[in-house]
Amino acid sequence: MEHLLPFFTADFMGKPAWIWLVFVGIVAALLAFDLGVLHRDDHEIGVRESLLLSAGYISVALLFGAWVWWFLGAQSGMDYYTGFMIEKSLSMDNVFVIALIFSFFAIPRQYQHRVLFWGILGVIVLRAIMIGLGATLVSQFSWVLYLFGAFLIATGIKMWVMADHVPDIANNPLLRFLKRHLRVTDGLRGNAFWLREHDPATGKPERFATPLLLALVLVEFVDLVFAVDSVPAIFAITTDPFIVYTSNIFAILGLRALYFALAAMIHRFKYLKYALALVLVFIGSKIFLVGLVGKIPAVISLSVTFSLIAGGVLVSLWKTRGPSAAPEAS
Repeated sequence: MEHLLPFFTADFMGKPAWIWLVFVGIVAALLAFDLGVLHRDDHEIGVRESLLLSAGYISVALLFGAWVWWFLGAQSGMDYYTGFMIEKSLSMDNVFVIALIFSFFAIPRQYQHRVLFWGILGVIVLRAIMIGLGATLVSQFSWVLYLFGAFLIATGIKMWVMADHVPDIANNPLLRFLKRHLRVTDGLRGNAFWLREHDPATGKPERFATPLLLALVLVEFVDLVFAVDSVPAIFAITTDPFIVYTSNIFAILGLRALYFALAAMIHRFKYLKYALALVLVFIGSKIFLVGLVGKIPAVISLSVTFSLIAGGVLVSLWKTRGPSAAPEAS
């Protein structure tokens, strides 16, 4: 056992390896329990199950944050919770686009969890790459943070201006590329992503992708696009890769679980995008304010972020109240 001690205590991106292994173990256990116990068979997830599952993920995330606070200090704990809230809030914008993707491909609700679950594995890998790259750039070139700040301000302004924009799934360049280079079945084949069928043109058995696979690829692509906003936003809070990555992943895990509840009432959050735009502008502006007023305390960042998001939710619920409120996308 002693020969393993140097491995567990070795530095990995600023933290001992064992801390990273604890996090990976928790995430692996959650995913194994989710797929192997709760959702061994495909079934339609209702709002109640979605809320309970999300509550479980959020509870684990908050407990992990409490441990970070106790073990790494109050500053790290506050940064974790701020990053968690920012990622959770920004990722809510994903729900609308994911709902459009499922609607476009006519994916039944009993198969949507399968797409979201396997999409999580891609998110874990892609976010690790992006955060590792971002941490390396920030550690080598501190001025990169100012680029992140300018990008966040520009993105926030763009999000405000294009708040009512609806993505055109049919003309998505990635989807057109996939359809040109893959054999795709004319409909779903149960919960299969790939299968072998006889090609109508040649009569020979060939490997076909299904619309379920196309939906999975587009969901992964959407997350990659949104990560371009959210990852710099958290780096504006802290440059600690451990805090950035763990808050990211826990927020995404909980949001995917909450998807089925949010998708049913996404039309009630019509004005949330404006609040998210203000959050991006605020976080980006923080970087430039450091030189004038010094580092803004994490508690202020958390308070302002929470206030903006809460305000956006409350205004949305107020404006869309009553029987006239109807979903804009299903």
